[in-house]
Amino acid sequence: MELTDRQTLRRLLEKNGFRFSKAKGQNFLTAAWVPDRIAAESGITEEDGVLEIGPGVGVLTTRLARQAAAVAAVELDRTLEPVLAETLEGLDNVAVVYADALKTDLKALCREKLGDRPWKVCANLPYNVTKPLITAFLEAGCFETVTVMVQREVARRLCARPGTEEYGAFTVLVDWYAQAEALFDVPPECFVPRPGVVSTVVQLTVRPAPPVAVEDRDFFFRVVRAAFGQRRKTLPNALCAGMPELSRPAVERAVAGLGLDGRVRGEALSLEQFASLANALYAS
Repeated sequence: MELTDRQTLRRLLEKNGFRFSKAKGQNFLTAAWVPDRIAAESGITEEDGVLEIGPGVGVLTTRLARQAAAVAAVELDRTLEPVLAETLEGLDNVAVVYADALKTDLKALCREKLGDRPWKVCANLPYNVTKPLITAFLEAGCFETVTVMVQREVARRLCARPGTEEYGAFTVLVDWYAQAEALFDVPPECFVPRPGVVSTVVQLTVRPAPPVAVEDRDFFFRVVRAAFGQRRKTLPNALCAGMPELSRPAVERAVAGLGLDGRVRGEALSLEQFASLANALYAS
């Protein structure tokens, strides 16, 4: 059964009484080259265990099952249960878990379903929960790579460089954990229903350790969030507004200590500069 064939897909969904849910961000792939290329460029091997979020009808799942040792697919929508029971029948290395991925202990799930082997994420993510899911993957601290399809706008934020419009707090968070690379775009006509945006497949290669040293991780991320909290403000003004416990003289000294002009904005700072700034403020 070729699940990307539109007629096949339509008959499968109608037979099982499935209706698309906009609230769940459901867009199913109908171009075979897309899951083929995602699986090919994911770097997944027969030694790996793979976590997939939002398998839909199993288009990508079946590709992953061919090249991975084990696949754990987490699906929120239980109305897809009879569909997946049919499309994944006979794939003994696939386990489907019906749960909310954002409320699931991903590390514990992978330990149970994927076993003692390297773990990777590969998925066509629901667009409405992309950011919290990526954050959860990275903070879980147990995945080697994260290869996911997201809105192109989100992909640009993930891969942005300092000084660009797309660069923000989420970029810095991702850069702390991983190296991001955009792999390829996927046009709207490759989906049913057709989304109003272009999608991009990105790969995050998780770092063995953060590339910078900070005195306090939570404080560091508070500084980053405050710096981008009001993008039109200068960095000192944004920090004082977002972290009122900091004194303006201490903020101005820390910014000047980096050799930065007091009119600089947060979007101009690299990960390394944010680390130096946070350490200076933590010590003040």
